[in-house]
Amino acid sequence: MFFEHVYDKTLAQASYVIGCQETGEAVVIDAQRDVDVYLRIAQENNLRITHITETHIHADFLCGSRELAAITGAKLYLSDEGGDDWQYQFPHTGLKHGDKIKVGNLTLEVLHTPGHTPESISFLLTDHPATDAPTMIFTGDFVFVGDIGRPDLLEKAAGITGTQEKGAKQLYKSLQAFAELPPYIQVWPGHGAGSACGKAIGAVPSSTVGYEKIRNWAFRYEDDEQGFVNDVLAGQPEPPKYFAMMKHLNKVKRPLLLEVPKYPELTIEEFRAAYHNGVKVIDTRDKAVFAGGYIPGSLNIQGNNSFSTWVGWLVDYDEQFMLVADDSQMEDLTRKLMRVGLDNVLGYVSDVVATGIELESVDVIGIEEFKGLLGRDDVQVLDVRGESEYKAGHIEGAEHLFVGTLQDQLERVDRDKQVVIHCQGGDRASVAYSILKRNGIRRVKTFSGGMKEWKENGNPVV
Repeated sequence: MFFEHVYDKTLAQASYVIGCQETGEAVVIDAQRDVDVYLRIAQENNLRITHITETHIHADFLCGSRELAAITGAKLYLSDEGGDDWQYQFPHTGLKHGDKIKVGNLTLEVLHTPGHTPESISFLLTDHPATDAPTMIFTGDFVFVGDIGRPDLLEKAAGITGTQEKGAKQLYKSLQAFAELPPYIQVWPGHGAGSACGKAIGAVPSSTVGYEKIRNWAFRYEDDEQGFVNDVLAGQPEPPKYFAMMKHLNKVKRPLLLEVPKYPELTIEEFRAAYHNGVKVIDTRDKAVFAGGYIPGSLNIQGNNSFSTWVGWLVDYDEQFMLVADDSQMEDLTRKLMRVGLDNVLGYVSDVVATGIELESVDVIGIEEFKGLLGRDDVQVLDVRGESEYKAGHIEGAEHLFVGTLQDQLERVDRDKQVVIHCQGGDRASVAYSILKRNGIRRVKTFSGGMKEWKENGNPVV
């Protein structure tokens, strides 16, 4: 048997290539949208991608199953569980609980594991030349290492009211069935640490059924369904705004993108014309470089592993935008954007000075100046971290206003006061600063050291 774990650090998302080396057939589970990685793996290992499947209708990334099927001619095998509202709306071979997919001498048995979503399925793998007992389970967003898939996303991200408690109860029953599997079975989940699909996902890529029954907090409620429901719904991170669109696009027919696009470097005239016509500018440079001089109205979303998530928070899918980025970054940034379906890129520039637009600088302050501003009636201190981070400990007097929803809550910002922003280590504060300035809030300072520096210096938190 051939096996390869493909991991996208930017979205903490896992996909899998599993092949029968005797017949040369292979299946891909939960493909990312830039599918050239799977084509390369197959070619290098003398495999043909003949089967493509997904564990559920994803919310956090745009799945590349249809792109991969269009290129390879492989068949799509997708869940038909969950009822009429949870059916994929394009041609595929439907899967129900107990169905089996044959890939050469391998078998993937379908287990309906609802809770995270109603149609969620897992795949129990048997490698028949080795044994007739199953050895691996691919759980998608059902069971993670040390955590489980959240049942509240449909309600919080997609706006489908009344689903989170029902999903939590379904998840409880699915976990009971999972616990009956042999303890030696390897668990390969759809996400790792950092994903918003869980609240405490472990950093190692895989586990076993037996280990999860010992370690995973979700298996401590053997006779307490309501206690489980209460705890699984508590303390979940804010779901990014783009999740609702992903859930939609992964379900319906959509245009396919069969290769990684190449966006043009804009001339100064093209950039200036688009800028003055209101096209949004995303500045991907490091926050310290951005602070030294940026194009007024641009948003600082650094081109790191969180890039696509924050662009998904702040850019609408029908909205065209431009990037400030180096030539060498563009392929990486393009891949990150296409994985969440953000394809409406006009182009990019690499030199903000060359645009001829008068630049502004960020008012960055140190810890001593920050302390001097605390407690003053004419100062509003905003903590733009997540709600759970804020509740775990914050600076006295700081108001919580999460950066992801800041754009929609500008009425909470007092334009008559000096506004001071901080987060954990400065990245999100830079995003928040650029949002406020873009919306005409003039008196803004950023304490870039954030809670990290505050705590390292022994200062109190409440």
